[in-house]
Order: sequence, then structure tokens, then C-alpha cells
Amino acid sequence: MEDGRRAHTAIAAWACTTLCLVSYAAAFSQGASLSACSDMMPRHLRVQLHSSDNNYVTVHTNISFYFPGDKVPVTVRSTRDYMGFMLQARKVSNNEIAGTFIFLPPGSKLLACFEDGDTVTHSDKSLKRNLSFVWKAPDQPVGDIKFFISIVQSYFVYWAKIESAAVAQGGQN
Repeated sequence: MEDGRRAHTAIAAWACTTLCLVSYAAAFSQGASLSACSDMMPRHLRVQLHSSDNNYVTVHTNISFYFPGDKVPVTVRSTRDYMGFMLQARKVSNNEIAGTFIFLPPGSKLLACFEDGDTVTHSDKSLKRNLSFVWKAPDQPVGDIKFFISIVQSYFVYWAKIESAAVAQGGQN
């Protein structure tokens, strides 16, 4: 009788643990969590951060300056497939998130970290490689900005805050 209870308890514990892990993993397969907004770090179990110097991803624009209200194309290029990402524009002066994204590729969705549409993340775990976005600068001057992306290659391997070159705000004195 005692062995039967132990077996039943072990099976119940295994089932509960499995359900918890599956639901936890499923949550991130549909995009980054709002808890990642400030540091852009995935909240997976036992993930391994890789140096952003040794990555296979670049994020860039085809412009070197912008004006308030401008629409800026942003391209993410990769030499390998990845499953997840989080993309933001940040002020160089104080690292605050700035602007909103107005065009997203398939497999992407907007997040509201501090305001609607200021962050983009993946909406599914399909493999991605090259993505194009359009960012809209705030109507008020915010200064120079950089684009930052965190990439999740697999549930356990990621690169955080890979940055673009600075994009200067035009018309500054």
C-alpha cells in the first residue's frame, strides 16, 4: 500500500512539474515578457548569455540622422536562424526607450513597455533570419538614438542588447 502511495505521489509531482514547465515555455514562444522591458534579458530557465561581440546578427538603418516625427527603416540581418527577439529604440543620452514601431514583419507583434508600440517582439517561435521594421521618431526632440535587439537562438542560448550605430537627431544645435 505504501509503495502505491509513493508511486501515485511521484506521478502527480512529475505531471505537475511537466505542466508548469510546458506552460512557462509556451508563454515565451509567443513573445518576450513585459518583465524584459528594462534590461532586454529573456526570462527563460537556465539560459546562457553570449557576448554581444560574438554574434551573427546586425541591426542597422540606412540613414545617419533623423528629425522628430520621421519614419526610420530598421533592418535586422542574421547569418543564422533564430526563434525569438526583442527590438527597441533608446535615447543615447539616458538609455530610455523612445518612439514607436509602425511597420512589423510577419511573426512579430508590438509590446507596450512604457507606451503603446515602443517595443517589438516575436509572436511565434518560427525560425527568423532577416527582418525589416519601420520606427517612428517621437514628435518632440529626444536626441540621438540607437536600436537594440536581443536574439534568442534557442530556449537556452541568447544574445542581449546588440546595438546599432547611433542615429543622430537632425537640426540639433
